Amino acid sequence: MAKEDFYKLLEVDKTASDAEIKKSYRRMAMKFHPDRNNDNPDEAEKKFKQIKEAYEILSDPKKRAAYDQFGHAGVDQSMGGGRGGPGDAGFGDIFSEMFGDFFGGAAGGRQQRSSVQRGADLRYNLELTLEEAVGGTEATVKVPVLTTCGECSGSGAKKGSSPIICTTCHGHGQVRMQQGIFSVQQTCPTCRGNGKQIKDPCPKCYGQGRIQETKTLSVKVPAGVDTGDRIRLGGEGEAGVNGGPSGDLYVQVQVKDHSIFTRDGANLFCEVPISFPTACLGGELEVPTLDGKVKLKIPPETQTGKLFRLRGKGVKPVRGGITGDLLCRVQLETPVHLTKEQKALIEKLGESLSGGGKHHSPQEHSFMDGVKNFFDKLTG
Repeated sequence: MAKEDFYKLLEVDKTASDAEIKKSYRRMAMKFHPDRNNDNPDEAEKKFKQIKEAYEILSDPKKRAAYDQFGHAGVDQSMGGGRGGPGDAGFGDIFSEMFGDFFGGAAGGRQQRSSVQRGADLRYNLELTLEEAVGGTEATVKVPVLTTCGECSGSGAKKGSSPIICTTCHGHGQVRMQQGIFSVQQTCPTCRGNGKQIKDPCPKCYGQGRIQETKTLSVKVPAGVDTGDRIRLGGEGEAGVNGGPSGDLYVQVQVKDHSIFTRDGANLFCEVPISFPTACLGGELEVPTLDGKVKLKIPPETQTGKLFRLRGKGVKPVRGGITGDLLCRVQLETPVHLTKEQKALIEKLGESLSGGGKHHSPQEHSFMDGVKNFFDKLTG
Protein backbone atom coordinates (compact mmCIF):
# COMPACT_ATOMS: atom_id res chain seq x y z
CA MET A 1 0.00 0.00 0.00
CA ALA A 2 1.45 3.36 -1.06
CA LYS A 3 2.23 5.80 1.70
CA GLU A 4 0.58 9.17 1.75
CA ASP A 5 2.69 12.22 1.02
CA PHE A 6 4.26 13.52 4.26
CA TYR A 7 3.58 17.18 3.45
CA LYS A 8 -0.11 16.39 2.87
CA LEU A 9 -0.26 14.43 6.12
CA LEU A 10 0.96 17.49 8.02
CA GLU A 11 -1.09 19.86 5.85
CA VAL A 12 1.88 22.07 4.96
CA ASP A 13 3.54 23.19 1.72
CA LYS A 14 6.89 21.83 0.57
CA THR A 15 8.38 25.25 1.25
CA ALA A 16 7.20 25.27 4.89
CA SER A 17 9.71 26.31 7.52
CA ASP A 18 10.74 24.10 10.44
CA ALA A 19 8.61 26.19 12.79
CA GLU A 20 5.54 25.81 10.55
CA ILE A 21 6.05 22.04 10.34
CA LYS A 22 6.37 21.71 14.11
CA LYS A 23 3.30 23.88 14.73
CA SER A 24 1.17 21.84 12.33
CA TYR A 25 2.46 18.57 13.78
CA ARG A 26 1.47 19.56 17.29
CA ARG A 27 -1.99 20.61 16.20
CA MET A 28 -2.67 17.44 14.26
CA ALA A 29 -1.12 15.10 16.82
CA MET A 30 -3.38 16.51 19.49
CA LYS A 31 -6.34 16.22 17.13
CA PHE A 32 -5.77 12.54 16.28
CA HIS A 33 -4.48 11.32 19.63
CA PRO A 34 -6.38 8.06 20.43
CA ASP A 35 -7.29 9.24 23.91
CA ARG A 36 -9.18 12.14 22.34
CA ASN A 37 -11.01 9.98 19.79
CA ASN A 38 -12.94 7.44 21.84
CA ASP A 39 -15.50 6.96 19.07
CA ASN A 40 -12.87 5.55 16.67
CA PRO A 41 -9.56 4.94 18.52
CA ASP A 42 -8.12 2.45 15.99
CA GLU A 43 -8.40 4.84 13.08
CA ALA A 44 -7.07 7.69 15.23
CA GLU A 45 -4.07 5.60 16.29
CA LYS A 46 -3.26 4.80 12.66
CA LYS A 47 -3.48 8.48 11.69
CA PHE A 48 -1.43 9.51 14.72
CA LYS A 49 1.43 7.16 13.78
CA GLN A 50 1.41 8.42 10.19
CA ILE A 51 1.65 12.02 11.40
CA LYS A 52 4.44 11.10 13.77
CA GLU A 53 6.36 9.34 10.99
CA ALA A 54 5.97 12.35 8.70
CA TYR A 55 7.25 14.70 11.37
CA GLU A 56 10.25 12.47 12.12
CA ILE A 57 11.34 12.81 8.51
CA LEU A 58 10.50 16.44 7.80
CA SER A 59 11.96 17.75 11.06
CA ASP A 60 15.39 16.26 10.22
CA PRO A 61 17.19 18.38 7.55
CA LYS A 62 19.08 15.42 6.05
CA LYS A 63 16.05 13.13 5.93
CA ARG A 64 13.88 15.90 4.54
CA ALA A 65 16.38 16.57 1.75
CA ALA A 66 16.47 12.85 0.88
CA TYR A 67 12.67 12.69 0.92
CA ASP A 68 12.33 15.77 -1.29
CA GLN A 69 14.69 14.21 -3.86
CA PHE A 70 13.72 10.52 -3.81
CA GLY A 71 10.38 10.39 -2.01
CA HIS A 72 9.66 7.53 0.39
CA ALA A 73 12.41 5.41 -1.16
CA GLY A 74 15.01 7.91 -0.02
CA VAL A 75 14.16 7.56 3.65
CA ASP A 76 13.17 3.94 4.07
CA GLN A 77 16.62 2.94 5.35
CA SER A 78 16.74 5.84 7.81
CA MET A 79 13.61 4.62 9.58
CA GLY A 80 15.32 1.74 11.33
CA GLY A 81 17.32 1.77 14.54
CA GLY A 82 17.42 0.24 17.97
CA ARG A 83 14.48 2.29 19.15
CA GLY A 84 12.04 1.41 16.36
CA GLY A 85 10.87 3.37 13.38
CA PRO A 86 9.04 6.68 13.53
CA GLY A 87 5.66 5.00 13.28
CA ASP A 88 6.38 3.04 16.51
CA ALA A 89 6.82 6.12 18.65
CA GLY A 90 4.72 6.26 21.84
CA PHE A 91 1.68 8.48 22.13
CA GLY A 92 3.32 10.36 25.00
CA ASP A 93 6.07 11.68 22.70
CA ILE A 94 3.98 14.64 21.59
CA PHE A 95 3.71 15.80 25.20
CA SER A 96 7.41 15.16 25.82
CA GLU A 97 8.29 17.36 22.86
CA MET A 98 5.94 20.13 23.94
CA PHE A 99 7.15 20.22 27.52
CA GLY A 100 10.75 19.71 26.36
CA ASP A 101 10.57 22.92 24.35
CA PHE A 102 9.25 24.84 27.36
CA PHE A 103 11.80 23.51 29.84
CA GLY A 104 14.84 23.18 27.62
CA GLY A 105 14.79 19.38 27.26
CA ALA A 106 15.64 17.45 24.13
CA ALA A 107 12.66 16.67 21.91
CA GLY A 108 11.30 13.30 22.96
CA GLY A 109 14.57 12.54 24.77
CA ARG A 110 16.13 11.37 21.50
CA GLN A 111 19.26 13.47 21.79
CA GLN A 112 22.13 11.93 23.69
CA ARG A 113 22.98 13.70 26.90
CA SER A 114 26.52 15.01 26.96
CA SER A 115 28.61 13.30 29.63
CA VAL A 116 31.37 15.92 29.44
CA GLN A 117 31.13 18.17 32.48
CA ARG A 118 33.17 21.11 33.72
CA GLY A 119 34.88 20.63 37.07
CA ALA A 120 33.59 22.41 40.15
CA ASP A 121 35.03 25.74 41.28
CA LEU A 122 36.78 25.75 44.65
CA ARG A 123 37.37 28.39 47.33
CA TYR A 124 40.37 28.76 49.60
CA ASN A 125 40.43 31.17 52.55
CA LEU A 126 43.80 32.93 52.77
CA GLU A 127 44.67 34.85 55.93
CA LEU A 128 47.12 37.75 55.55
CA THR A 129 48.69 40.23 57.91
CA LEU A 130 47.95 43.89 57.28
CA GLU A 131 51.53 44.40 56.09
CA GLU A 132 51.18 41.56 53.55
CA ALA A 133 47.84 42.86 52.30
CA VAL A 134 49.07 46.44 51.89
CA GLY A 135 52.48 45.64 50.41
CA GLY A 136 51.58 42.52 48.42
CA THR A 137 53.14 39.10 48.84
CA GLU A 138 53.49 35.63 47.36
CA ALA A 139 51.74 32.95 49.38
CA THR A 140 51.97 29.17 49.13
CA VAL A 141 48.68 27.33 49.59
CA LYS A 142 47.82 23.64 49.80
CA VAL A 143 44.44 22.75 48.36
CA PRO A 144 42.73 19.32 48.45
CA VAL A 145 41.25 18.84 44.98
CA LEU A 146 39.92 16.17 42.60
CA THR A 147 42.41 15.75 39.75
CA THR A 148 42.32 13.62 36.59
CA CYS A 149 43.48 10.08 37.30
CA GLY A 150 46.86 9.55 35.64
CA GLU A 151 46.41 5.78 35.49
CA CYS A 152 43.35 5.83 33.21
CA SER A 153 43.65 9.43 31.90
CA GLY A 154 40.21 10.20 33.31
CA SER A 155 38.27 7.46 31.48
CA GLY A 156 37.62 5.46 34.65
CA ALA A 157 38.36 2.23 32.79
CA LYS A 158 41.28 -0.07 33.53
CA LYS A 159 44.36 0.57 31.41
CA GLY A 160 43.94 -1.20 28.08
CA SER A 161 40.12 -1.17 28.24
CA SER A 162 37.45 1.40 27.41
CA PRO A 163 33.97 2.30 28.65
CA ILE A 164 31.07 0.74 26.73
CA ILE A 165 27.71 2.14 25.67
CA CYS A 166 25.23 1.83 28.54
CA THR A 167 23.01 -1.22 28.00
CA THR A 168 20.08 0.38 29.80
CA CYS A 169 19.75 3.76 28.04
CA HIS A 170 21.77 2.86 24.91
CA GLY A 171 24.01 5.88 25.37
CA HIS A 172 21.30 8.49 25.82
CA GLY A 173 21.93 9.03 29.52
CA GLN A 174 18.20 9.05 30.19
CA VAL A 175 15.38 6.52 30.26
CA ARG A 176 11.70 7.06 29.61
CA MET A 177 8.83 5.72 31.66
CA GLN A 178 5.31 5.76 30.25
CA GLN A 179 2.57 6.92 32.61
CA GLY A 180 -0.73 6.98 30.76
CA ILE A 181 -0.53 9.48 27.96
CA PHE A 182 2.50 11.18 29.53
CA SER A 183 6.10 10.14 29.03
CA VAL A 184 8.39 10.85 32.02
CA GLN A 185 12.09 11.19 31.30
CA GLN A 186 14.59 10.34 34.05
CA THR A 187 18.34 10.03 34.49
CA CYS A 188 19.51 6.51 33.71
CA PRO A 189 20.07 4.65 37.02
CA THR A 190 22.76 2.43 35.51
CA CYS A 191 25.18 5.03 34.08
CA ARG A 192 23.86 8.02 36.08
CA GLY A 193 23.41 10.07 32.94
CA ASN A 194 26.84 9.45 31.39
CA GLY A 195 25.60 7.18 28.63
CA LYS A 196 28.52 4.80 29.23
CA GLN A 197 29.30 1.88 31.53
CA ILE A 198 32.65 0.79 32.90
CA LYS A 199 32.89 -2.98 33.01
CA ASP A 200 36.54 -3.11 34.18
CA PRO A 201 37.17 -0.08 36.45
CA CYS A 202 40.55 1.51 37.01
CA PRO A 203 42.13 0.18 40.25
CA LYS A 204 43.47 3.61 41.19
CA CYS A 205 40.32 5.77 40.88
CA TYR A 206 37.79 2.89 41.13
CA GLY A 207 36.10 3.95 37.92
CA GLN A 208 35.59 7.59 38.88
CA GLY A 209 38.19 9.03 36.50
CA ARG A 210 39.36 11.43 39.24
CA ILE A 211 41.33 11.07 42.45
CA GLN A 212 41.74 13.24 45.54
CA GLU A 213 45.09 14.98 45.77
CA THR A 214 46.60 17.97 47.54
CA LYS A 215 47.91 20.65 45.23
CA THR A 216 50.62 23.07 46.33
CA LEU A 217 50.13 26.38 44.55
CA SER A 218 51.86 29.73 44.59
CA VAL A 219 49.49 32.71 44.81
CA LYS A 220 50.65 36.20 43.88
CA VAL A 221 48.80 38.62 46.13
CA PRO A 222 48.74 42.15 44.66
CA ALA A 223 49.42 45.13 46.92
CA GLY A 224 46.36 46.79 48.42
CA VAL A 225 44.00 43.81 48.75
CA ASP A 226 41.49 43.84 51.58
CA THR A 227 39.14 41.44 53.33
CA GLY A 228 36.56 40.10 50.86
CA ASP A 229 38.77 40.44 47.76
CA ARG A 230 39.11 37.30 45.61
CA ILE A 231 42.02 36.11 43.50
CA ARG A 232 41.05 33.76 40.65
CA LEU A 233 43.38 30.96 39.59
CA GLY A 234 41.98 29.68 36.30
CA GLY A 235 41.87 25.89 35.84
CA GLU A 236 43.08 25.12 39.36
CA GLY A 237 39.72 23.85 40.60
CA GLU A 238 38.40 20.30 40.32
CA ALA A 239 39.17 18.32 37.16
CA GLY A 240 36.33 17.97 34.68
CA VAL A 241 34.42 14.75 34.01
CA ASN A 242 35.07 12.76 30.82
CA GLY A 243 37.55 15.27 29.46
CA GLY A 244 35.63 18.37 30.54
CA PRO A 245 37.57 21.53 31.50
CA SER A 246 38.74 22.04 35.06
CA GLY A 247 37.02 24.53 37.34
CA ASP A 248 38.69 27.56 38.88
CA LEU A 249 40.14 28.19 42.33
CA TYR A 250 39.06 31.38 44.09
CA VAL A 251 41.38 32.54 46.85
CA GLN A 252 39.32 34.54 49.37
CA VAL A 253 41.37 37.14 51.26
CA GLN A 254 40.91 37.64 55.01
CA VAL A 255 43.12 40.28 56.67
CA LYS A 256 43.95 39.68 60.32
CA ASP A 257 43.36 42.32 62.99
CA HIS A 258 46.40 44.52 63.64
CA SER A 259 47.68 45.48 67.08
CA ILE A 260 48.13 49.15 66.14
CA PHE A 261 46.26 50.01 62.95
CA THR A 262 42.64 49.75 61.87
CA ARG A 263 41.90 49.90 58.14
CA ASP A 264 38.97 51.62 56.48
CA GLY A 265 39.31 51.38 52.72
CA ALA A 266 42.46 53.26 51.73
CA ASN A 267 42.89 54.95 55.13
CA LEU A 268 44.54 53.69 58.29
CA PHE A 269 43.65 54.72 61.85
CA CYS A 270 45.62 54.51 65.07
CA GLU A 271 45.36 55.89 68.60
CA VAL A 272 48.36 57.69 70.09
CA PRO A 273 48.61 58.24 73.88
CA ILE A 274 50.07 61.62 74.97
CA SER A 275 51.11 62.84 78.38
CA PHE A 276 49.50 65.71 80.26
CA PRO A 277 52.53 68.02 79.88
CA THR A 278 52.74 67.35 76.12
CA ALA A 279 49.03 68.05 75.71
CA CYS A 280 49.40 71.33 77.63
CA LEU A 281 52.72 72.61 76.30
CA GLY A 282 52.99 70.85 72.94
CA GLY A 283 55.86 68.76 71.63
CA GLU A 284 56.82 66.05 69.20
CA LEU A 285 55.85 62.38 69.18
CA GLU A 286 57.15 59.42 67.22
CA VAL A 287 54.26 57.56 65.59
CA PRO A 288 54.44 54.32 63.60
CA THR A 289 53.50 53.93 59.93
CA LEU A 290 53.74 50.90 57.66
CA ASP A 291 56.89 52.50 56.19
CA GLY A 292 58.56 53.22 59.55
CA LYS A 293 58.43 55.91 62.25
CA VAL A 294 57.60 59.57 61.58
CA LYS A 295 57.52 62.70 63.77
CA LEU A 296 54.13 64.11 64.70
CA LYS A 297 53.96 67.72 65.97
CA ILE A 298 51.57 68.26 68.86
CA PRO A 299 50.53 71.90 69.26
CA PRO A 300 50.06 73.39 72.78
CA GLU A 301 46.68 72.98 74.50
CA THR A 302 45.77 69.87 72.42
CA GLN A 303 42.55 68.23 73.59
CA THR A 304 42.14 64.47 73.89
CA GLY A 305 40.50 62.92 70.81
CA LYS A 306 41.98 65.40 68.35
CA LEU A 307 42.63 63.81 64.94
CA PHE A 308 45.90 64.38 63.05
CA ARG A 309 46.22 63.44 59.37
CA LEU A 310 49.44 62.15 57.83
CA ARG A 311 48.82 62.30 54.09
CA GLY A 312 49.92 59.45 51.84
CA LYS A 313 50.74 57.14 54.75
CA GLY A 314 47.74 54.88 54.19
CA VAL A 315 47.07 52.22 51.56
CA LYS A 316 47.39 52.26 47.76
CA PRO A 317 44.10 50.68 46.54
CA VAL A 318 44.51 47.43 44.60
CA ARG A 319 42.30 48.72 41.76
CA GLY A 320 44.19 51.99 41.49
CA GLY A 321 43.54 55.45 42.84
CA ILE A 322 45.04 57.85 45.37
CA THR A 323 46.97 56.45 48.32
CA GLY A 324 45.05 56.89 51.55
CA ASP A 325 46.11 58.68 54.74
CA LEU A 326 47.08 57.71 58.28
CA LEU A 327 44.74 59.30 60.84
CA CYS A 328 46.16 59.52 64.36
CA ARG A 329 43.79 60.19 67.25
CA VAL A 330 45.53 61.43 70.41
CA GLN A 331 44.34 60.16 73.76
CA LEU A 332 45.36 61.97 76.98
CA GLU A 333 46.90 59.54 79.45
CA THR A 334 46.17 60.26 83.10
CA PRO A 335 49.28 59.73 85.28
CA VAL A 336 49.15 56.75 87.66
CA HIS A 337 51.13 55.62 90.75
CA LEU A 338 51.81 59.21 91.85
CA THR A 339 54.11 60.04 94.76
CA LYS A 340 53.07 62.41 97.56
CA GLU A 341 55.20 65.14 96.06
CA GLN A 342 53.61 64.68 92.62
CA LYS A 343 50.13 64.73 94.14
CA ALA A 344 50.92 67.92 96.03
CA LEU A 345 52.17 69.57 92.86
CA ILE A 346 49.02 68.59 90.95
CA GLU A 347 46.82 69.90 93.77
CA LYS A 348 48.71 73.15 93.69
CA LEU A 349 48.31 73.30 89.90
CA GLY A 350 44.61 72.57 90.23
CA GLU A 351 44.13 75.42 92.69
CA SER A 352 46.01 77.72 90.37
CA LEU A 353 43.92 76.71 87.34
CA SER A 354 40.59 76.95 89.18
CA GLY A 355 41.22 80.64 89.79
CA GLY A 356 41.14 81.25 86.04
CA GLY A 357 37.55 79.99 85.62
CA LYS A 358 36.43 79.67 82.03
CA HIS A 359 39.77 80.96 80.79
CA HIS A 360 41.55 77.66 81.57
CA SER A 361 38.70 75.14 81.23
CA PRO A 362 36.21 76.41 78.62
CA GLN A 363 34.77 72.97 77.82
CA GLU A 364 34.19 72.10 81.48
CA HIS A 365 32.41 75.37 82.21
CA SER A 366 30.37 75.15 78.99
CA PHE A 367 29.19 71.68 80.01
CA MET A 368 28.30 72.78 83.54
CA ASP A 369 26.35 75.77 82.19
CA GLY A 370 24.40 73.41 79.97
CA VAL A 371 23.58 71.13 82.92
CA LYS A 372 22.40 74.14 84.99
CA ASN A 373 20.12 75.34 82.17
CA PHE A 374 18.69 71.83 81.79
CA PHE A 375 17.66 71.58 85.44
CA ASP A 376 16.37 75.16 85.46
CA LYS A 377 13.95 74.24 82.68
CA LEU A 378 12.81 71.14 84.56
CA THR A 379 12.07 73.06 87.77
CA GLY A 380 10.71 76.11 85.96
